[in-house]
Amino acid sequence: MSHMMRAIEISAPGGPEVLREAVCPVPVPGAGQVVIRLAYAGVNRPDALQRAGAYDPPAGASPLPGLEGAGHVVALGAGVTRWQIGDAVCALFPGGAYAEYAATDAGQVLPVPGGMSLKAAACLPETFFTVWSNVFMRGHLQAGERFLVHGGSSGIGTTAIQLAHAMGARVFATAGNDEKCAACIQLGAEQAINYRNQDFVEVLQAEGGANLILDMVGGDYIPRNLKALADDGRLVQIAFLQGPRIAVNFAPLMMRRLTITGSTLRPQSDAAKAAIAAELEAKVWPLLRDGRLAPVMDSEFALADAGAAHARMESSVHIGKIVLKVGD
Repeated sequence: MSHMMRAIEISAPGGPEVLREAVCPVPVPGAGQVVIRLAYAGVNRPDALQRAGAYDPPAGASPLPGLEGAGHVVALGAGVTRWQIGDAVCALFPGGAYAEYAATDAGQVLPVPGGMSLKAAACLPETFFTVWSNVFMRGHLQAGERFLVHGGSSGIGTTAIQLAHAMGARVFATAGNDEKCAACIQLGAEQAINYRNQDFVEVLQAEGGANLILDMVGGDYIPRNLKALADDGRLVQIAFLQGPRIAVNFAPLMMRRLTITGSTLRPQSDAAKAAIAAELEAKVWPLLRDGRLAPVMDSEFALADAGAAHARMESSVHIGKIVLKVGD
């Protein structure tokens, strides 16, 4: 194991072109941590926000981008007992996964599901942690309920559709063209709504309203989401691609007993993330091992081409996950 590694750093806040190759020291595991030699890293919207200077890493986290990846354990910090050198794992990281090696808390590490490639496993942590914690732990989605996910063809969306369908919910999704809508249907959505020529509010109201909505758009979607909810419905907000500020009439919140909640994953404590990991391993990993769920793969880029990967993600032409090939 070398003392130095290849990595991608953010040279200055800006567009995809500010991502550049660098040589950095290999991280040393602290107490309760592991270091993983990464084969692949997933590319996610929070990476682009960090690159643009709008999403700082938590205190003490690596300044390098990258929140998920898969590879093999190469070093153990004090107190780590579950993992062994050489274990094939995927993990959630507080940062630093755009690199040959990255460190994270051992509680945020999960085994690669049997039969799954490291490339596919690298796409699991960020989206599955986010969807499970928000849709099921926070949003309490139940079998038979009507669930609407915006951005159904994104990494979050494709994961949410599959998980909600597997758990017995009726799934509705929005997407921006017919190809993306077809992908949502194939993954388990009952109806895919092309938001360019259909009004999701009208569609959901005709069905009796959504019991739960997962939204990452924000902006003028917020009041429309409230209209699309059934009485006692829940709106879970996980991002604001169209901005967090808008005028909203909150009177229906009381009259119809609506709930608005939300979360971001990265700032949560190691203990909170470990609790999510434990639920995933118990309730979702068996479905991945059986092939009932699988990450939807869009494209692969070399680590050195991280800027091109970001450009593709921000173009919104992708369906599913984008990965960086880091090592073997």
